[in-house]
Amino acid sequence: MVASRPRAGRPPARAGGPLVARLPAAVMAPPTIAIAPPTMLWFAGHPGPGGSATVIVDSHVYCFTAPDTLAGHSSVEEHMGLWQWGYALHHQPAFRARDRAPADARLLLDPAPHDPLRRATNRDFRVDRVHNRLVWTVDGEDVTKHFLPPNTIEFSPGACIAEMDYAGVDWALIHTDAALGKDMAYLAECVRAYPDRLRSMAPVDEYLIPTDPDRAIRWAVEAIEVHGLHALKIIPEYAYRIAGSKGFDEPSWRPFWDAAAALRVPIFFTLGSAPGSTDDRQGFIDELWTLVRWHERYPDVVVSITHGFNWRHFLEGDRFVLPPAMWEPFAADRSIAMEVCFPVRIGDIFDFPYAECRPVLGAMVEKIGARNLLWGTDMPFQNRFSTYRQSRSWIETYATFLSPDERNLIMGGTAARILGLPGA
Repeated sequence: MVASRPRAGRPPARAGGPLVARLPAAVMAPPTIAIAPPTMLWFAGHPGPGGSATVIVDSHVYCFTAPDTLAGHSSVEEHMGLWQWGYALHHQPAFRARDRAPADARLLLDPAPHDPLRRATNRDFRVDRVHNRLVWTVDGEDVTKHFLPPNTIEFSPGACIAEMDYAGVDWALIHTDAALGKDMAYLAECVRAYPDRLRSMAPVDEYLIPTDPDRAIRWAVEAIEVHGLHALKIIPEYAYRIAGSKGFDEPSWRPFWDAAAALRVPIFFTLGSAPGSTDDRQGFIDELWTLVRWHERYPDVVVSITHGFNWRHFLEGDRFVLPPAMWEPFAADRSIAMEVCFPVRIGDIFDFPYAECRPVLGAMVEKIGARNLLWGTDMPFQNRFSTYRQSRSWIETYATFLSPDERNLIMGGTAARILGLPGA
């Protein structure tokens, strides 16, 4: 347990051993700060909770069409197949639609010796437009889960803006994922509809990077230079699983990386465990070191890690246990940015106002620096566990150890600088 909190009341990492991220009772108590009523929310240009004007930027939202649409894929079946894979593997619990009895989402898979993640073809995986959810059938019973939040099968740019307006969010960065869609023209249309509110990443088929780099390069160049998108999103795991790649810094990736660096846009990485890892914690740290080596080769590229650390792997009971080794890749002021994103990742384990996460946030500020931290929510997926306002207030209202400058950087200043937003 952290016993003291020097400098602005921040809980530090404990020298010589892992940070046990659990707050003392006095710190976990709700702060004596009046929560503003709806009419006093903090909108653009108005003072935030710290009393200074700031811009609020959500660095992680999505806009997407329904799973049974083409969405840039070669077929609707291909698109639905990615959703089926996601629903099979995601940790949200499955349940029988008739009576909400527990069910097994792994039955969406039909493992084979050569393909342990092969999708089952006899589950009638489909969109249920009556209840706005994805369902499948096992032994005559319909089964579902809330990977997508309730009543959500698509999330338009207009819906995103409506949520942003209600929560007082000024700007948002649209992320990409193959399951959600690969249509760069659609993403460009989202931005054109709200050019003073939205920016967007460019989708890239990661498995093409080591196997057909010329095609991957053409795709990235078109997205940035023709459609005017603003960043690249890379999820190495897609290349690991589909192309058998062993690391995103392999020589086979170099032609793509050289071309991507020349585009002079930020690159966002979603990291898991390194291929072949038997320890998820160490595997994630190994991927961080791969990113460090990559960044040393491309030091002029602005780099950020989406979602932050793989938090679920660092949980022990009701606390996070963070080994010192996980901070070492951020030493020497390498300026690798990281997203602050907790509710969507652990909201099924901890409840608002996420007291268990506050010492971790303090350690991130201490070890990584607020200038390299950017708030993100995974909207609309975060709606499974918290409201959009709560995703702001757990930091702005309850993380009282943050200085006003630190809070403003995390809640928008860092992302505004990375994306080159007006006034940054």
